[in-house]
Amino acid sequence: MGDGNEKTTGPDFRTGIPFASLPDGGLLEGHVGDEAVLLVRRGERLQAVGASCTHYGAPLADGILVDGALRCPWHHAEFDLATGEPTRPPARDPIACWTVERRGGSVFVTGRATAPPPPPASGPHPPRIVVLGGGAAGNAAVETLRREGYSGALTLVGADPDLPCDRPNLSKDYLAGTASEEWIPLRPREFYEEREIVLRLGTRATSLDTAARRIVLSDGTALGYDALLLATGADPVRLGIPGADLAHVRTLRTPGDSRALVAASGNARRAVVIGASFIGLEAAASLRTRGLGVDVVSPETVPLERVMGREIGAFVKRVHEEHGVVFHLGRMPGEIGSSTVTLDDGAALPAELVVMGVGVRPATSLAEGAGLAVDRGVLVDAFLRTSDPSVFAAGDVARYPDARSGQTVRIEHWAVAQRQGRTAARNMLGRGERFEAVPFFWSAHYDVTIAYVGHAEGWDAVEIEGSLEARDARVAFLRSGRTLAVATIGRDRESLRAELEMEGGPGPGRAGRSPQ
Repeated sequence: MGDGNEKTTGPDFRTGIPFASLPDGGLLEGHVGDEAVLLVRRGERLQAVGASCTHYGAPLADGILVDGALRCPWHHAEFDLATGEPTRPPARDPIACWTVERRGGSVFVTGRATAPPPPPASGPHPPRIVVLGGGAAGNAAVETLRREGYSGALTLVGADPDLPCDRPNLSKDYLAGTASEEWIPLRPREFYEEREIVLRLGTRATSLDTAARRIVLSDGTALGYDALLLATGADPVRLGIPGADLAHVRTLRTPGDSRALVAASGNARRAVVIGASFIGLEAAASLRTRGLGVDVVSPETVPLERVMGREIGAFVKRVHEEHGVVFHLGRMPGEIGSSTVTLDDGAALPAELVVMGVGVRPATSLAEGAGLAVDRGVLVDAFLRTSDPSVFAAGDVARYPDARSGQTVRIEHWAVAQRQGRTAARNMLGRGERFEAVPFFWSAHYDVTIAYVGHAEGWDAVEIEGSLEARDARVAFLRSGRTLAVATIGRDRESLRAELEMEGGPGPGRAGRSPQ
């Protein structure tokens, strides 16, 4: 995954190309030796960078330029063209920068440019920062703090014993058996050691005293802080039905959960997935890939209808049925036995493995106990500060003001959590940066990937361009003529452009960014 290991295509930039052959705003992939390089023209300015996103290796030539930055087509990461630095998750590592020369009417890429060291954080900053939560937001925060030059004491406390992980893969490629264990940790342990990030994993915070700026952990130790980030995420819900606590009934949230499902799938022939959520359906696809028979039980009449509408929901259902999944919609489980799941209509489904994918609840108990403002999540302002100015919150636990709608929202998306962790970290260092990123997520079902930008809790019209069945479509969700969200299949650039349009407004203080 990432820059430098890709197959090379296009011209060898060492031998030069005509300047006039690259139009203004053009992206041309070529190579320097065996390294893939992307040449970018903006007016008279030429820049060259690594050709692949450092997240999952997407071809950046298929992305778009925005105000001196380059956005990835697959998962909407962004890189600064001048430095190669990632300016928007989910990418964490920079892309290489290359030196470009013009000689007469030709352009040459002559070698790698040396990246400048990060400057130290300027101005006063908190001597001690503690981040509670080892998920997407927490990990993005500690990485950002060190990248921004923060040199103070930095501790990451995580309830899970595993290193911060690539959570989307837990229900997708890793569970399906198409990604190795090495893909799962976001960083090796040495990464944190080299940056003097203290890891306290497998440990929960049991109490928070905001007046004393003190946290007590489950092992009895106490930590003081000058700034604190709550990134405690959310906990999976278990239905309160007979048998829900049996050993073969699993939720899917952590690497340990995914490993347990992988181990159990080796001895199981049939599985029942309770809940037609994204997690539930992705787990169903992964278990089918492993050869298990899969039944999906859900009270909905159309999967994903509440989030993606009836048309996409019905399409996703057909995709799963083509792969052998059997749906039991409009039904609820009544009881789970040792080898069956009995539905509310009396039907008994064979099940040696049960996956409960019925949603999550934000982990707010610590914040509530500390007296912080909580309303279906920890309430934060536009800078991700809680009701205590020394405490920030980010990720699944945070309810924040949405710049586009003026409403407070809580978004359970991987990329949003990472972006909030980055913004919270910068604001701990006094940057005064509003969080205004447009929500984005992706969901994979076999060979179908859906990209979704925006946030629509309700709409009065759906506009479909292209064909869902042909895996080539743009679906817009509108209310009163205004586009709230856009889902795309096979149209990566359109997803990026929809995101960019939403960044331009409407909303207070919105200033659009310009595509090039």
